[in-house]
Amino acid sequence: MKILVVNCGSSSIKYQLYQMPEGTVLAKGMVERIGEENSKLSQDFDGKTHTVETAIANHEVGMALILDTLVSKEAGVIADINEISAAGHRVVHGGEEFTGSVVIDDKVIASIENFADLAPLHNPPNLTGIQASQHKLPDIPQVACFDTAFHATIPEVAYTYALPHELYEKYRVRRYGFHGTSHRYVARRAAALLGKGKYDVNVITTHLGNGCSMAAVKNGRSVDTSMGMTPLEGLVMGTRSGDFDPAILFYLADKGYDIKQMNTLCNKKSGLIGISGVSNDMRNLTEKAEQGDVRAQLAIDIFCYRVKKYIGTYTAVLDTLDAVVFTGGIGENAVSARAQICDGLTQIGIEIDPQKNAATVRKEGDITTDDSRAKVLVIPTNEEAAIAADTYELVG
Repeated sequence: MKILVVNCGSSSIKYQLYQMPEGTVLAKGMVERIGEENSKLSQDFDGKTHTVETAIANHEVGMALILDTLVSKEAGVIADINEISAAGHRVVHGGEEFTGSVVIDDKVIASIENFADLAPLHNPPNLTGIQASQHKLPDIPQVACFDTAFHATIPEVAYTYALPHELYEKYRVRRYGFHGTSHRYVARRAAALLGKGKYDVNVITTHLGNGCSMAAVKNGRSVDTSMGMTPLEGLVMGTRSGDFDPAILFYLADKGYDIKQMNTLCNKKSGLIGISGVSNDMRNLTEKAEQGDVRAQLAIDIFCYRVKKYIGTYTAVLDTLDAVVFTGGIGENAVSARAQICDGLTQIGIEIDPQKNAATVRKEGDITTDDSRAKVLVIPTNEEAAIAADTYELVG
């Protein structure tokens, strides 16, 4: 059966068409700059790339263009859209209600709407993509796959904040965690590479990109994660601050900052871009640092230090450690950052092989020495494959 995987942003739609259960990608593409004059669609298929530059007024128009392209003479990979048997959608926040992927009905849609105040930048466009898909493909099942679901196994001691408990009881203020589909995928893949069952591994999964998070995975289940009630907590990210003293915000409020300014400061002007002043891209920062840019080097150093600190914390949480897994754009590609993060971790049994590390870019690999007690694995994430697999499991 053919499954369409949809990942909808505020002005974009990423998509992949899978042949299941084989897991073969027939086509993948992206509609970007929706609502702007220079919007376009790009689709990769059969070793080729097809591009359409046209005005795309909204997500409904974008979804129609995707389906037209999938059956077009120029870039089509199916003869008729009726060959699509189901659609799987990435949804960022499922609150406490969803502990796994679910077939979408009116109740699920209402819940996604209710959780929009917990993820205002993500859930509304995710829901827009679902509704556009339902309109264009009304006769097939639609499945929601939640970023928070993998972290539903986090125990109360890890998800509860030291705030008045009525805030949890009334508003469900707690740690939820994100990037769950990615963490689950690489944790399962790590188990396979280590020759273990998926519930027989203790790993620390490290998703490093513009957004960054880590998870402590004990016996195959998430027991702690660095992101919190929102994706702001935890590691230093491209433009997000990660952990810091919340009283800083009270101090800034006394200096005249309003809530909107502080929100923008923490989410869009902090992290790598805030420290360096030049870029939120690790590639650019590495180049600048090599040219002697002191603040670019400081941004890299703080980024790597924070990841290393979480590795130490989660090693204590797990008791025993089978592997640390790097994934995401930085995790899969930034050789120097991986080396810096793992430097000095011999006390927990990690020793990097520089040659293996340098050779492992955009591909799977073990980058540790043969006698390293705990392994360090690089595993390219594939959230779309995980969504396709969940959708097939539910409706196939």
